[in-house]
Amino acid sequence: MIDNKEATMPKPFLGIVAATLVSLAVPLPALANPVTEMNDTLDTLFGDHARYHAFFDTMKKSVAAGDKAAVAAMIEYPFQARIGGKSLKIRDAAHFIADYDQIITAKVKHALQTQTYETLFANWQGVMVGDGEIWFSGVGEADVIKITAIND
Repeated sequence: MIDNKEATMPKPFLGIVAATLVSLAVPLPALANPVTEMNDTLDTLFGDHARYHAFFDTMKKSVAAGDKAAVAAMIEYPFQARIGGKSLKIRDAAHFIADYDQIITAKVKHALQTQTYETLFANWQGVMVGDGEIWFSGVGEADVIKITAIND
């Protein structure tokens, strides 16, 4: 003979089971899409995420291919670069190309290679790659997107 006390489940346990079943029946909110979030951030800051996304993709491909001329064309001149521990003003594309390997170091390449569009950091100053290795933003009255800083 089974004692009724042993055959019944404790009320607190039934409450936990019921709460678990109810929570599973409630639809979970959709997970946020990181690309959409970055698009929204860039739209809010700069008015047009598509140009920034295209610039980032082109910059990433150009650096990966070692296309010095293409990268040089993406720079806002003049700009300061650190070469051999010294700050040096790079005045134009010719100077940038001549010092390319000292400016686009392994650290800068790695930061860009591992960076994804959806994990970029953006604020009113521009868009940052890595831990500040590269910054880019719209410049001038035409708001042309250019690399504004490279830091090793």
